[in-house]
Amino acid sequence: MTMFTISGSPHVHGDESTKKLMYGVVYAMLPAMLVSIYYFGFNAVRVLILAVASSLFFEWLIQKYLIKGPVTITDGSALVTGILLAFNVPTNFPGWMVIVGALVAIGVAKMSFGGLGKNVFNPALVARVFLLISFPVQMTSWPKPVPISKGFMVDVITGPTPLGFMKEGLGAGQTVSQLQAQLPGYVDYLLGQMGGSMGEVSAIALILGGIYMLWRKIITWEIPVSILVTVFVFSGILWLINPEMYVDPVFELLTGGLLLGAFFMATDMVTSPMTRGGQLLFGFGIGLLTILIRIWGAYPEGVSFAILLMNAAVPLINRAFKPRRFGAKPGVVINK
Repeated sequence: MTMFTISGSPHVHGDESTKKLMYGVVYAMLPAMLVSIYYFGFNAVRVLILAVASSLFFEWLIQKYLIKGPVTITDGSALVTGILLAFNVPTNFPGWMVIVGALVAIGVAKMSFGGLGKNVFNPALVARVFLLISFPVQMTSWPKPVPISKGFMVDVITGPTPLGFMKEGLGAGQTVSQLQAQLPGYVDYLLGQMGGSMGEVSAIALILGGIYMLWRKIITWEIPVSILVTVFVFSGILWLINPEMYVDPVFELLTGGLLLGAFFMATDMVTSPMTRGGQLLFGFGIGLLTILIRIWGAYPEGVSFAILLMNAAVPLINRAFKPRRFGAKPGVVINK
């Protein structure tokens, strides 16, 4: 009689690897990266190089001398964290603060949990929130975009983001129509003609990157679509109630870090739910919290806080949306 040895799961294998997935995300971020360099010139390159080099260095240092395990900086995860960190800060951000952010992202948010696959929160977002709380002035001094055709190294002129300008104006008693007359149009938001962090200024570049990741099956549609639909619906309801107090849903979608968060940070496989139902709930929670923070919170932007709060809820979501085990009868719950 022939005896077969059955190995442990998984029994279905593909040609994907962590390295391929991570570098696929890097390719998806190239459009936004190039647009940022076009509008912010040398400062964008400076922040990008500092963030990436610091992230790679700190991961190598911790793995080699503290954890004393295999060094995995070539898998692309630290590279992605570095780029996302650069995308989440102003391009005029002081260099030493970028390095501190990389240390927090890699050393605190990632390696202290055991490294890739074990971290609870998105590392780049942890660094962004830390920097925002620690250095609020520098993190809210947004450079205005200046096309590279006017010079690669130009004097930086700072100003508020459209979200910040709108929130400040509404708080001062102005109406939405009065404020929008002083802001760029929707075409400008698509192309990147607005103030903001390095990776959030061009909506069309972020959308192209998201489409690429969906096409490559690096991410699935549930999280980004549920986030964007939730923001659109709830902001649309408020806008219909009072269009002079609440901005229209298209403005909410195209400004701030919503598209960056929806496509590139909320979809992080380590810190998001595993099942389709869980991902839809996760995205709904992020979208709802984003609108609540943007409209009634102290900060004009709420995407980072919303994603981190929902990251904390992922274990509960995974437990609630646990898939039925193979061979189990419908309705039978196995507690082991």
